[in-house]
Amino acid sequence: MLFDLELIRKVYDKFPERTEKARKLLGRPLTLSEKILYVHLWDEIPAHPYKRGEDYVNFGPDRVAMQDATAQMALLQFMTAGRKRTAVPSTVHCDHLIQASLGANADLDQARSQNKEVYDFLESISAKYGIGFWKPGAGIIHQVLLENYAFPGGMMIGTDSHTVNAGGLGMIAIGVGGADAMDVMAGMAWELKMPKLIGVKLTGKMSGWTSSKDIILKVAGILTVKGGTGAIVEYFGDGADSLSATGKGTICNMGAEIGATTSVFGYDQKMSNYLKATGREEVAVLADAIMNELRSDPDVDLHPEKYYDQVIEIDLNTLEPYINGPFTPDAAYPVSEFVKIVKEKDYPSKLEVGLIGSCTNSSYEDINRAASLAQQALDKKLGAKAEFIINPGSEQIRFTTERDGLLGAFEKLGGVVMANACGPCIGQWKRHTDDPERRNSIITSFNRNFAKRNDGNPNTHSFVASPEMVTAYAISGDLTFNPLTDYLTNADGEKVMLDEPVGMELPPNGFAVEDAGYLAPPADGSAIQINVSPTSERLQLLEPFPAWRKQDLKNLPLLIKVKGKCTTDHISMAGPWLRYRGHLDNISNNLLIGAVNIFNEKTNQVKNQLTGSIGTVPDTARAYKAAGTGAIVVGDENYGEGSSREHAAMEPRHLGVDAILVKSFARIHETNLKKQGMLALTFADKADYDKIMEDDRIDILGLTTFSPGQQLVLKLNHADGNSEEIKVNHSYNEAQIKWFRAGGALNLIRQESH
Repeated sequence: MLFDLELIRKVYDKFPERTEKARKLLGRPLTLSEKILYVHLWDEIPAHPYKRGEDYVNFGPDRVAMQDATAQMALLQFMTAGRKRTAVPSTVHCDHLIQASLGANADLDQARSQNKEVYDFLESISAKYGIGFWKPGAGIIHQVLLENYAFPGGMMIGTDSHTVNAGGLGMIAIGVGGADAMDVMAGMAWELKMPKLIGVKLTGKMSGWTSSKDIILKVAGILTVKGGTGAIVEYFGDGADSLSATGKGTICNMGAEIGATTSVFGYDQKMSNYLKATGREEVAVLADAIMNELRSDPDVDLHPEKYYDQVIEIDLNTLEPYINGPFTPDAAYPVSEFVKIVKEKDYPSKLEVGLIGSCTNSSYEDINRAASLAQQALDKKLGAKAEFIINPGSEQIRFTTERDGLLGAFEKLGGVVMANACGPCIGQWKRHTDDPERRNSIITSFNRNFAKRNDGNPNTHSFVASPEMVTAYAISGDLTFNPLTDYLTNADGEKVMLDEPVGMELPPNGFAVEDAGYLAPPADGSAIQINVSPTSERLQLLEPFPAWRKQDLKNLPLLIKVKGKCTTDHISMAGPWLRYRGHLDNISNNLLIGAVNIFNEKTNQVKNQLTGSIGTVPDTARAYKAAGTGAIVVGDENYGEGSSREHAAMEPRHLGVDAILVKSFARIHETNLKKQGMLALTFADKADYDKIMEDDRIDILGLTTFSPGQQLVLKLNHADGNSEEIKVNHSYNEAQIKWFRAGGALNLIRQESH
């Protein structure tokens, strides 16, 4: 569908003038990212260039997108902002609350029944504030955005870390917390530290089993889960232009797994073709007219080392399919090495389930290529030896692929087509297993594979690959099988090989859909009443967090000292907890229950310093809150990696935690903590992490003179009567310090609206 044509026209009208001013300011050619960023400045072009990785900059995004799990908290906050309508086009997409169990129709019916209160709330509040509403079953937010809203050269923020998917259409799209989204919907500037730039030069052209997914799986292995933090990853080169728009989207989508602010490709003919195929020919015509502005300037491609902070080069001619995992998306292995790795590390070689779809890989091209293997298997008298699950990306994709016989091939092979929703990717999966704690292996075409993420079992070894590789492994049922070289035995006892997958980027007969699932808001929704029952278990109106007490924080007990990886899934689990995403007090009962306590190597067992007893993390936090002591959480590297869910910041704030002190933060989580009035601190000397003892009482000193660039001091009061001081860093600017003093950014907005 075609949305926002006049908005897009206005963006393109100012593009040439703004980019020329930016060229003069910087005194050199521009990368694509720099063009889009400077075009979307909240203010005019500044007198001096912004410094990458240092300067905070205010931007004016073109639109906001929210999925149903995060939209609840974002819109509960927006309700209190005193605005009558969103200042920019915004949408809500109901894709996270649908559990995969029996199949599309049954699961969708159950979701509508179980989540009626939440869906009704989201639909009515969307209508009230002028927000487009995509109903349950319409599709996964990022596929729907790519099909309908993303446009080259635009800027979008979304309350999901995989909003970055829209970079496949040349858009700067960034995942944020609900408070950031609320700012933009309320007509305020959106703040971001000027990103560094990583250039990835793609040469050659893929063939055979290799797909776009393998590019980002290889990049994840190179950069690791934190290598892209604070940076935009920009892909360029003849190899980039050879990829489909949806293939580009896959690569950008998984950029969230390397910590990147976002990823982006320059506008090209493949994007133009996709815009036209998805009913947006007018946008393609406008973009074609300024194509040079929607790509990096020519000298950037010729001399990338002059323009990027880091350059990576990948030859697509020699790229192998990759399999990443388990337990982290950056454990990357080419298929030629994977069999050896499985054996050496004693991973369960029997494959129990193969899952394809998700926001990362659910395009027509993805399903087409995977279905070609399913049809091959049928023709060669092979069946699927592992359970096989398919989640189409949108109703448009589902309808079109069903029309073209692609879903039928999966079903004949024994596959089950689930609803157009996130499902198993985010733990919304009612897995049918005889032992929920058994060591086992699954393989998916998803983006994340943290322990317990898909099915709640810490012993599930989850691997990530392309949809075609997942399909091949599901047919074999064996992780030691290499589909490029190995034979399978069919029903007649014959040895057969799978041929290379084939598929088209776009449907030859065009996309089709009977009901895309979209509800447009009324022209005036001011009379609509939003009612939230005070006894609801799912929704809860928000109360303002308390302001800073204008003094240093003293005698804080340690809530937990986290060992190793601590993602937002560890801090605020998804799966069954998604039902409480609109109820802050109820969902706070999952605070840090997945994090490992370094003092006992266990999860959800910490020492209560008031009683000396061992309790759960949430119960202990509630005890400290009731006693008015405050508390502090200590963590390791890249704390808050993963999802954009701001619940991971709101829950500790709600339960009385004053500060999070870690070796390093993931970008979105650090911002979310700041927005909620929390102290987000990092060790000046990472070795000081070892000095924090279980029974410490901790003072945070220097808050009365809290200022940008000035370290704070922590006094560690040990149980043996000794004490020592360590220095800690922060990245707060003046505006963010005001958030802290006010008790959160929302408190400032409330003050300004009255």
